[in-house]
Amino acid sequence: MKSLVFFYANPKGRGGLRPECKDCTKQRRREWYVRNREREVDRVRQWALANPDKIAERIAAWRGTDKKKLADRKSHLKRKYGLTLEQYGAMADAQKGVCAICLEPRPEDRTLHVDHDHETGVIRGLLCFRCNNALGDFREEYELFQRAADYLDRDDELAALARDRVLTLTG
Repeated sequence: MKSLVFFYANPKGRGGLRPECKDCTKQRRREWYVRNREREVDRVRQWALANPDKIAERIAAWRGTDKKKLADRKSHLKRKYGLTLEQYGAMADAQKGVCAICLEPRPEDRTLHVDHDHETGVIRGLLCFRCNNALGDFREEYELFQRAADYLDRDDELAALARDRVLTLTG
């Protein structure tokens, strides 16, 4: 005998429950839908055409919810990177919620971006907006990064040389 939690509520039924369990109800409805799919699709389409204001109202209400944002995030991660929200969360936890390059924590209203190799699709880690854009700006070319690092080193050498000259002149 099944527990009462396995039955849908029905205020008019015996004991306030439906006579068949949830699994049996789902199976029966699934089989009915398979037999009547075209009729149901047409019924829903006709209702939508007759009630555009209700459709617009429902869509507007949905767009303003956190559920919509979560659904969009799930869809984006799955479609673009093949990741689930749980996998993304595990990556963020492993990085302690900080960018893999600059090590700064992400702002509360932002997510870390999934960094991946554009040729192979291999995911490398999670980055803040700025670091992710920097990789893109350098076209993920190691030589460009190296030249930028050399440029910055050269700039430090020039700044040190200028400081030495000023100190020599001012005595």
